[in-house]
Amino acid sequence: MQTNLRVLAINAWDFGSTGSIMRGICQIANEKGIDTQMVVSTNYGHSVLDHGIWRITPPWLHRIINLASKLTGFEGQFAYFATKRLIGKIKAFRPDILHLHLLHHSYIHLPTLFRYIKRHDIQVVWTMHDCWAFTGHCPHFAYEKCEKWKTGCSHCPRYKDYPKSLFDNSKPMWKKKKRWFTGVNHLTVVTPSKWLGQLVQASYLKEYPVKVIHNGIDLAAFRPTESAFRKEYGLEHSTILLGVAHTWSHRKGLDVFVRLSQSLPSSYRIVLVGVDDATAKALPPQIMTIPRTKDRSALAALYTAADLFVNPTREDNFPTVNLEALACGTPVITFRTGGSPECIDKTCGAVVDCDDIDALEKEILRISKEHPYSQEACLAHAQKYDMKAQLAKYVELYETVITQRNPKH
Repeated sequence: MQTNLRVLAINAWDFGSTGSIMRGICQIANEKGIDTQMVVSTNYGHSVLDHGIWRITPPWLHRIINLASKLTGFEGQFAYFATKRLIGKIKAFRPDILHLHLLHHSYIHLPTLFRYIKRHDIQVVWTMHDCWAFTGHCPHFAYEKCEKWKTGCSHCPRYKDYPKSLFDNSKPMWKKKKRWFTGVNHLTVVTPSKWLGQLVQASYLKEYPVKVIHNGIDLAAFRPTESAFRKEYGLEHSTILLGVAHTWSHRKGLDVFVRLSQSLPSSYRIVLVGVDDATAKALPPQIMTIPRTKDRSALAALYTAADLFVNPTREDNFPTVNLEALACGTPVITFRTGGSPECIDKTCGAVVDCDDIDALEKEILRISKEHPYSQEACLAHAQKYDMKAQLAKYVELYETVITQRNPKH
């Protein structure tokens, strides 16, 4: 392999799930002797360059660019000068691989960046954390069961959702993105799920090879963790059904838990984590709510205390909450939607058709009665999704794409 390999990673943020993934990849790559740097949208009060992260847009300018995108519906067409500075960074660093992550958030002038990539024949790895790269506007469309993205978007049902717009310009944006994003000579797409990979292959990006690298979790943080939760809340003899979400909504299946709370026997207790005050007040009293927590040890204790993790999501790429539950020894049941079923097999959980709440309830009752999934089996399955092992696959991919392009290295 080329010993002085350089990789420049670009993402909208250096925080959150995608930011953590980018940072993790770069850390492991650095440990392997690869020189990596990261580029994100704006500084949010930080220095221009800290810890290998270069921020291309001051907050005041980024607010103006975001406003222009919102007012027009033309995402990725206003950050021209920021992108020229980015290209200056690329020229100075001379990366062997440009690793793209999220390109929405209005921080990149997309035609300028991709024109430069094509003109200079740059090797690209693009991790697609959502569907935005091949739609005219939205990062997700499964909830609406929309398939316009296959032939040309228009009349977008989500143009007022992120990235927010006052006008529906999904039709011209689909055409623009197709022109920008196709025709790159050396580009490999990475998706966190087979489901998303199949969508990419059905889109105008089908010319590119697709590699599936699942998201992973920190098995040192998410592991069986004993607590006094059951005793503290008088749930020693209850069957605990746990749900966890960053934000609860119909898309995440909040209404499903409401219905389950009304139909399941009183010996079942639903516990939802990540519920804000307004949502908690609207839920029936038999549902126990817990605010969102960043304490992973406390969350692991809740996963461990539960008898079954229930994830009735109607729209998800590859939800790590399923993995977190398994890593704490708790089986999972979910809807057959997106990539949610992909981390579940016959040893650790069950899958039912999306929106089939009757089937979901029957499976919950069956699992609670028969106990077909042992803690040991769940833990063994979770080992396949160790975060470090998954991130290391990116370093292997770097080696592969460089070797294929330059067989002498």
